[in-house]
Amino acid sequence: MHRDSLPGRKRYGGLAGSSDALALTRLAADARPLAVLAASALDAARLLEEIAWLAPQLRACLLPDWETLPYDTFSPHHDLVSERLATMYRIQRGDFDVAIVPASTALVRMCPPSYLAAHTFFLRQDERLDADALRRQLAIAGYSAVTQVVTPGEFCFRGGIIDLFPMGSAIPYRLDLDDDVIETIRTFDVDSQRTLYTVKDVRMLPAREFPMDDAGRAKFRGRWRELFEGDPSKRRLYKDVSSGVPAAGVEYYLPLFFDELATIFDYLPEEATLVFHHDVAGAVQAFWQDAQTRYKMMGGDPDRPLLPPAQLFMPADEFHTRAKSFARVDFRAEAQEASDAEPEQPFASTPLPPIAVDRRAQDPVAALKVFLAGSGLRVLVSAESPGRRETMISYLNEYGVLPSGTGSFEEFIKSNAKLSITVSPLSSGFVVPAEGWAVVTEAELYAGTARRKARGAKTQTSVEGMLRDLSELKVGDPVVHVQHGIGRYGGLVNLDLGEGMTEFLLLEYDGGDKLYVPVSQLEVISRYSGAQPEEAPLHKLGSGQWDKARARAAKQVRDTAAELLEIYAQRAARQGHAFTVKQHDLEAFADGFGFEETPDQAAAIVATVADMTTGKPMDRLVCGDVGFGKTEVALRAAFVAVADKKQVAILCPTTLLAEQHAQTFKDRFADWPIRIGELSRFRTGKESAEILKKVDSGEIDIVVGTHKLLSKGVKFQRLGLVIIDEEHRFGVHQ
Repeated sequence: MHRDSLPGRKRYGGLAGSSDALALTRLAADARPLAVLAASALDAARLLEEIAWLAPQLRACLLPDWETLPYDTFSPHHDLVSERLATMYRIQRGDFDVAIVPASTALVRMCPPSYLAAHTFFLRQDERLDADALRRQLAIAGYSAVTQVVTPGEFCFRGGIIDLFPMGSAIPYRLDLDDDVIETIRTFDVDSQRTLYTVKDVRMLPAREFPMDDAGRAKFRGRWRELFEGDPSKRRLYKDVSSGVPAAGVEYYLPLFFDELATIFDYLPEEATLVFHHDVAGAVQAFWQDAQTRYKMMGGDPDRPLLPPAQLFMPADEFHTRAKSFARVDFRAEAQEASDAEPEQPFASTPLPPIAVDRRAQDPVAALKVFLAGSGLRVLVSAESPGRRETMISYLNEYGVLPSGTGSFEEFIKSNAKLSITVSPLSSGFVVPAEGWAVVTEAELYAGTARRKARGAKTQTSVEGMLRDLSELKVGDPVVHVQHGIGRYGGLVNLDLGEGMTEFLLLEYDGGDKLYVPVSQLEVISRYSGAQPEEAPLHKLGSGQWDKARARAAKQVRDTAAELLEIYAQRAARQGHAFTVKQHDLEAFADGFGFEETPDQAAAIVATVADMTTGKPMDRLVCGDVGFGKTEVALRAAFVAVADKKQVAILCPTTLLAEQHAQTFKDRFADWPIRIGELSRFRTGKESAEILKKVDSGEIDIVVGTHKLLSKGVKFQRLGLVIIDEEHRFGVHQ
C-alpha cells in the first residue's frame, strides 16, 4: 500500500462498505492523531466500533451529542454528559489516536478547556484527605450527595468510607480512610456493593459542562441582565439557577456562565489531521438551518428568552474557516467517486457481488460458492455474535462450505486460510483487490432480511424492572411500597439530611400521612395494578392494613399454588413429543417476517421453540399488548410443529379473530407446502364437514377455528400443538 506524509489535503473515494473504517486505521498509522468529523451520527458510532475491532491498539473515542434538539427545554441524559466530559478531557490532553465527532456535535460551542482543567482533580492512595474539604470540593464540582451511589456524578460519605462515582467512569470507587489518610481505593459493583479490585488513584471530572458554584451563578446572573430585558426575578430559569438548581435545558444558556466559549477546534492539538467523512458540508448547513428554524419557532416565550444561534453554534463559514488551520483528508461516499479521484489513492476497495443466500434453492449458498471459486480471494466471513457464528458454520458446513475460525482481524491477515469466519461489529462487506482478500458480513449473506444487531444485555427486560424510571410516574398515580402498602405519588422533593441536598419520592397515604423514599431505593416501589387508579384504596401508615392484606393474599397464593403444583406434577410426569428443529428452515420462514424483531419478541420465540424440543408437554403463556408481535411467536411455533409432521389447532374466541388469523397464516405460509383450514360460521355446513374430514385424515396441517374446535366431532390424526388466542376469554375452567 502506498503511504506518505500529509502536507496538505488528500481524498479517498469509492470506499465500499466498512472499508472506510479500515482506511482510517491505515491513515492513523501515518498521521495520528486523527479527528474524524462524520456527516452522520450513526456513521460516527459505527466507525468507533469498527476501528476498535480492526485496530485495537489505536486509542479511539467518540464525542457524543447531547441528543437534544436546539433550544429543547430538557437536559441531556446524565450518562451522555459523563461520556462527553471524559472524551473532552482526553482530547484536550491529546490522549487519543482517533477522535470521532458527528458534524452536528462539532458545531455546538463548548465550555473552555480551562474550565475542565480547573475543576478536575485526583485522589491518590496514601495521600492525606480532608473529608470536609472534599465534600465542599465535590459540591462545587456539581456532584450530588446520596445515600447510595448509582450513577456518575454522585458521592456518599459513611464514616471512614467514601463512595464516589466520577463522571466519565464506568464504575464507582470506594475510599477506605485510616484517620485522614486514604488507605485503599477499590472499585465496586453498584448492584451487589461488592468491591472488585484495587487502584492507585481516581480522576474526578466536573459533574457538569458549566459551573454552578457561587462564581458561576454570579456570572450567569450578570450576563442574563446584560442580554435580556425585563425583571429576571420573574423568570423561573433565572430563579432556579440563582438558587443552585440546574434547570432543565440550561445547557442552551451556556454562554452566560463563561466570558468566552470554545469549539472542538480549541480542544484539538495543532498537529491533528481533520478527516471529513462523507458530506460534512451538507450536514453542517442542514444543522444550521434547523437551529435557525427552531430559534424562530420557540422564541416567543417571555419566560424563557433565547440566545441567538450564533452564540450557541458555529455558523458554517466559521466552521470551515477554523478547519483550514488543520491538515485535511476527505472521505467521499460511493456515489461521489466517479470524476476526480486521485490517481494514486492510498487505499481502495470495491463492493461485493450479489452473494445472498437463497434458502429456497436446492443449493442455498451457490452464489457464495461461485464467488469463492472465481474471485481467487481470501475471504473473511463476519458474524454478529458467537451464537450466530455457530449457526452460520453449521449451515455452511451442511452445503460443503468449510470456514476455519479466526479470533481477530490481525490473525486473519497473517493467516493463509482461504475462508475464515469470525465475530465482529463490521456492518457491511467489501473487497480489497490490491491485497487479495475480502470481508463478507451477514448484511450480504442475508440481504433483504431484517436483522437485529446485538447490543448487549441492556436490551433485555425483566418483570422485576417494570418500574424503570421516574418518567413512568405521574403525580397522583397510585403506587405500592413493599413495606407500607398503597399510596399516591406526590412528586420529587429535595431534602437536606446533613450531607447535602438529596432527592426523594414523596408518597402520600390515607389521612395525609407522608413517606419520603430516596430515589436510590426505587426498587421498593412498584405500579398499582388493581382497580381504576382514581379508585385505589389508600392505606394508612402504621395501621397494619397492609400486613393484613399481604397475609390474606399469601393464604390465597398457597391454595392456588397447591392446585397448580398438582397440575404441573401430572404434566411433568407425562412424556410429550420432542420436536426436531431444522434451524435453516426456521430462518427461511422467519425471512418472511418483514419487521425487525423486538428483544422481548425474539426472547419469546427462542423460549417457545426451546420448550417444543424438550420432550415435555408445553404450557407457555405469551403476553403483550395489541400489535406487539404475539402472532409472530405463534407462527414460528406452528412452523416448527408442521415441519415435524404434526398438526396445529388455533383456537380463537370470536369468528372475526378466526378469520383474521386464518388470513394471516395463509399469507405467511403461502410459499410453503402447508395446508390451512378454517372452521367458523363464515363456512357453510358442507365446507365445514369437508374441513373436518381432512383434519381427521391428516390432509390439513393447520386449522383455525372458534369453540367448534372443542366439539366431540373434531378428530385429529397427529395433533402436536394447540394455540389459544386470548385464552382468558374462554373462562377459567375451560
